[in-house]
Amino acid sequence: MGAIWDGLQSLLGGIVSFFYGVIPNLGIAIILLTIVVGVAMFPLTLKQTRSMRAMQEMQPQLKKLQAELKHDRQALQEATMEMYKERGVNPAAGCLPLILQMPIWFALFSVLRSFASTDPAKYVIESSRFAADIVARDGIYFLGMDLTQTPRVAWDQGAVSAIPYLVTILLVIGTAWYQQKQTMARSQSQGQQQPPGQAIMKIFPLFFGFISFQMPAGLVVYFAASQIFRIGQQALIISLDDKKAESDDAPKPRKQKEDGGAGEGNGQATSAPQPKQKTSGGARRQPPPTPRSSRSPQASKKRRGKKRRRN
Repeated sequence: MGAIWDGLQSLLGGIVSFFYGVIPNLGIAIILLTIVVGVAMFPLTLKQTRSMRAMQEMQPQLKKLQAELKHDRQALQEATMEMYKERGVNPAAGCLPLILQMPIWFALFSVLRSFASTDPAKYVIESSRFAADIVARDGIYFLGMDLTQTPRVAWDQGAVSAIPYLVTILLVIGTAWYQQKQTMARSQSQGQQQPPGQAIMKIFPLFFGFISFQMPAGLVVYFAASQIFRIGQQALIISLDDKKAESDDAPKPRKQKEDGGAGEGNGQATSAPQPKQKTSGGARRQPPPTPRSSRSPQASKKRRGKKRRRN
C-alpha cells in the first residue's frame, strides 16, 4: 500500500514538473494537472450528471409511489429500487467522482507540503527545471500567493497579505454552489421536489471552504480549477442532452405519396382534363394527323389498292 501511495505522489509530482517545464509557474502547472484529471474523470462526470438529472425527473413518480405505499416500507423500498433499475439511475453516482478524487487531493497535499520541507524535490523529476527552482524557492508564487503556504498562515501574517487566499477560497465556495445549482436548475423550473441526497450535498460548498483554509494554497487552486472545469463539462452534457430530447420530441414530417396526386373520395389518382385548343378565328383546331408509323396495316393495303386501280 505504501508503494502505491508513493507512486501516486511521484506521478503527480512528475506531471507538475512536466507542465512547469512548459510554463514555468507552479499555479499554471497545477491548473493543467487539474485539466488532465478532469478529462480522465469525464466518464464518471457524465454518469453523475445524467444520474442526478434522472433522479430529479423521477421525483413526481417517487412522490406518488410514496403516497400509495406509505404503510409498507419494505414494498416502497423494493418499488423504488426497481424504478431506479428501470431508469438506469444510481443514487450513489453523485458522490462517486468526489470520492475517487480524494486520494488525488491527499497526494497533492503531501506533494505541496514537501515543497516547503527540507527535501523539496522529493517527488519531482530530479533532472527537471522545476527541481532546481523549487530548491531555490523560485516559481512557487501565483497571483500573489505562496502555493506551499496555507491561508491560515497568511492570515496570521496580516489581513492584507491574506486577501488573495481568501478570494480563492470564496471562488471555491461559489463554484461548488453553482455546480449544484446547475444540475438542479431544470427541476426547480418545473417545481419538482429535490432528491433527498441534495440536502446533504448543500453543505459541501461550506465544507470545501472550511478545509481550504487549512490546506496549502496550491491545493485550493486545484479545488477552484477543478470546480470551474466540471461546470464547463456539465454545461456541455446538459446542452447535448437537452438538444437530443428536443429532437426526439419534435413532430416528424409526414411523407407524401408521389403518385401523381391523390384523388378525392376514393384516393385514386385523376388526371386533369386537357384544355381545348382554339385558333385565332374562334374555330376549333383539328387534331394533328396520326403519324405514319402509327397507321394500321389494313388502311395501308386499301390505299395501295386504290392507287393500282387508278393506274
